[in-house]
Amino acid sequence: MYQIKINEKYSFDAARDVDGLLINDIATTADIKHIGEGIYHIIAGNQSYNADVVSFNSADKTAQIKINNNTYTITVKDQFDILLDKLGLSSLTSARLSEIKAPMPGLVLKVFAVEGDEVKKGDNLLVLEAMKMENIIKCPADVTIKKIRIKSGDKVEKGQILIEF
Repeated sequence: MYQIKINEKYSFDAARDVDGLLINDIATTADIKHIGEGIYHIIAGNQSYNADVVSFNSADKTAQIKINNNTYTITVKDQFDILLDKLGLSSLTSARLSEIKAPMPGLVLKVFAVEGDEVKKGDNLLVLEAMKMENIIKCPADVTIKKIRIKSGDKVEKGQILIEF
């Protein structure tokens, strides 16, 4: 499952199944021919399109594509990005990171971080138990811990501030 946004205006859900491609749960077929590096010819719905991939950033999951001389900016979210959005963790990748919030209600089992620590992206910060599963909350960026608002044994609610950076 993918969520595709074009020019920050139009949104589509896309998925693959055994029959092919589904766009907004409607089966879609297209004849796509790779012509050269980043250049494609597409026939869909009795119409012909020339597509040129102007730029592609796999890390940001964005692309600029020129179709019949019109340029479109495309942003894609995969199932993991969608899950992070649902858990409220999607904003953690922004440069203005100042705190980490509980992604779900649960019980704090262990806190690894100490106030004043300089932690790196990916370091373990704490263990949060939710629905009988232990979830390790990792640091989303290189930061210095300013304040820890929780301790082992605390119950937390979704959205509660756990650690300030």
